[in-house]
Formats: sequence, C-alpha cells, structure tokens
Amino acid sequence: MPALNYKHLHYFWMVAKAGSIARASEQLHITPQTISGQLSLFEEIQGEALFRKNGRNLELTEAGRLVLSYADDIFALGQELEEVLHHRPTERTVQLRVGVSDALPKTVAYRLLEPALKLPQTLRINCREGKLETLLADLATHKLDVVMSDSAMPASANVRGYSHLLGECGISFFGKRSLLEQYPQRFPLNLEGAPFLLPGEDAALRSRLLQWFDQQDLHPRIAGEFDDSALMSAFGQAGAGFFAAPTVIADMLMRQYDVQLLGQTDDIREQFYAISIQRKLTHPAVLAISRAASSDLFAHIGG
Repeated sequence: MPALNYKHLHYFWMVAKAGSIARASEQLHITPQTISGQLSLFEEIQGEALFRKNGRNLELTEAGRLVLSYADDIFALGQELEEVLHHRPTERTVQLRVGVSDALPKTVAYRLLEPALKLPQTLRINCREGKLETLLADLATHKLDVVMSDSAMPASANVRGYSHLLGECGISFFGKRSLLEQYPQRFPLNLEGAPFLLPGEDAALRSRLLQWFDQQDLHPRIAGEFDDSALMSAFGQAGAGFFAAPTVIADMLMRQYDVQLLGQTDDIREQFYAISIQRKLTHPAVLAISRAASSDLFAHIGG
C-alpha cells in the first residue's frame, strides 16, 4: 500500500467535519472540484468508499468513521505540536477522551474523574455523554480512551473490551426538610405512600430500587421518572419527592441541593466501572482515577 498522503487525509477530515464539499471548500479556500478529485483519489488508494450521499450532504460510511477517528487524533496531535513549538512548554499535554454513560450520576462522574485533574502533567480532558451502547462503539473505534459507567459492559455488546471495577457503595435517600416532616416515621417506613422520584430505565439503580421496595413491602408513589440524575435532584430540591443516590456523594448532594438525609441502606449496592479496550489500564489519567477510587473515594464507605 502506498504511504498515507496527509494532504488527502486533511481534505477528508475537513469534509467530514463540514458535512459537505462545498462548506469544506469555503473553509479551505480551495475549489470544490479540487477537493472532490482529491477525495476520490484518496478513496481509490484506500480501496473503500468513505462517504455516501444523503441529500445535499455527505455522511460517513463505517470505513469513513474509522478513518475519522484516527484523523481526529492525528490533527489534534498536530495542533498540540504547533502549540509546543510556539510556547515551548516543559512537558507534553496528556489528552483524556472519556465517555460518560448518561445513566451515571454526573456528581459521581466528576468525583471519579477529579483525580485526573491533579496529575502533574497538563491534562486536556474531552468528556462525551451518551448511551452506553453508543459510547462503547466509539471506544471500539478509538474515539474514546475509556468509558465510565454504573454497570459493566453487557455480554450482548458487540465490542471487545474489559470492565474494571472502580468501587461500590450503598444507597442514600434524600428529601426536602418540609417533605421529611410530612413523613416522620422511621426509615424505611417513611417511604410508604410517599412521593418518590425514580431513575430512568437505563440506570442500573432503577431495577435494584424496585426490587428492594418489594423486599421491604414498601409502596412509594412514583411521582416522576428521570433519565438525568441532576434533573431528578433538582426536582427533589423543589420538594417533588424523595430520591436515591449513591452514598459516596451523599454529603455533596446535601450541600448542593439543600436536601436532608432520609436514610441509608447497604442492601442496594451501586457499582462503578471504567471500561477500556485494554485488559490492563495504561493511560496515566485512567490509572490515577482507578487508584484514587480504591484508595480514597470508596475506601471509607464499605466499598
């Protein structure tokens, strides 16, 4: 195979980002005919179509998405080299591309990622939120270095990867003070008939909560269901109902949302994972996250 032509790759990258040859032409100040010809030559050399037409726009083929993931890395590294040559920093910037499952409470995600910010090296972090299946697909095509999730990689996932348990903890229940005064019974009896805010269907905590309610013979009134944990907490702050969250962030939630602790249980366990395509974690930022999780974040709460 001929050596990779980086000018062709750059044209491809610009078209992929712009969504059409015409828009890329305006940004590059090159005629559309030139870009089109270079793209065709690039595809011919690679032996695969990288784009397909979708109306007036172009969309990437599966091969195109793979090439784009590498092109993103190549040109990000080129930009970093430019900055190094201009500013001459003493050390190279560490990049961390992390996917955060939308079912993972964002406060937990921050607590997990926080140790990476304390690395001695300069860190550039790129966080993407989405469905676990989508993030795993991006992980497989090297668009992400790691995925943070409240569940291990499902056996049905068509991705080769490894789930690294960062830690686990019990569950705490919260509510507005005025709501607690309406249900003064001892925990967990004060949940009986009380309004409750339930995590969305993608959250691993949802099924565990429902199972625990059945085991305790409790029948809270489901007042709302939320895919976004921050939105659920905001409704809890407004007094719309009690809600549950991992004990590891209990103090932070009470301060941030001005809610009271209703009770805690270790009968429900929340687990948190870093999912990577490597059997052994090697990225310095991910290693810092893993070490801090076991030695600090979950060390004093039974995890």
